[in-house]
Amino acid sequence: MSLLKCYVLTSHCSKLAIQCCVISGIDRIMLRVTDSSVLSSYDSKEIALNCGNMLRDCVKFPDFLESASFELFFKFVELPTFDVASDAFSTFKDLLTKHDTMVSEYLTAHYDGFFNLYENLLTSANNVTRRQSLKLLSDFLLEPPNSHIMKRYILEVRYLKVMMTLLKDSSKTIQMSAFHIFKVFVANPNKPREVKVILAKNHEKLLELLHNLSPGKGAEDEQFEEEKELIIKEIERVSRLPVLES
Repeated sequence: MSLLKCYVLTSHCSKLAIQCCVISGIDRIMLRVTDSSVLSSYDSKEIALNCGNMLRDCVKFPDFLESASFELFFKFVELPTFDVASDAFSTFKDLLTKHDTMVSEYLTAHYDGFFNLYENLLTSANNVTRRQSLKLLSDFLLEPPNSHIMKRYILEVRYLKVMMTLLKDSSKTIQMSAFHIFKVFVANPNKPREVKVILAKNHEKLLELLHNLSPGKGAEDEQFEEEKELIIKEIERVSRLPVLES
């Protein structure tokens, strides 16, 4: 058994100490974090970026998902200092995309709490936060181990409304990312009545948005156009369902 890495950082102003030791044996990996407030390093601009590099080495292993400190990421990714917020988001992304099985288990156990907090990121006043969070949502929801999470997510009207709002965003990038999640709500063959009602009531505005939606100037994406046409037809079909009439 050999010592591969051992990082120790001490912040005298916050009395924060972090030790991230990775010891490798045949099938043995140990991660130790000595302070439950480990992520509070992001509160200090002076040490945040150095801590971020160390934390990303630590979160190659999924222990942080079960840490009470994990929810602090929802605060740190919206810090006013751009470099610090971006660094925190990089660590947040690693946690949610590098441990498929553990992430799936975590989201299953903490579904309501996690997505309540995540909705705040998707509706943030900060354009960068909205863009990054939407892309990350698509990345981890579309992972095969999270298919059951996706199926639950697309049954909820509140999240459909979030995607509909993001389809109107001033950023073309955000509009396109929102479409790739919105289309799953619409294409779902088991849409609940509440989702159908929202689609039907808003079908004119949605169709206008979709007709005007494009990948960008000069961009040609046949698959996107095919998907968009299918979504448009499904919204039109739903809007004509007599069972939805009040």
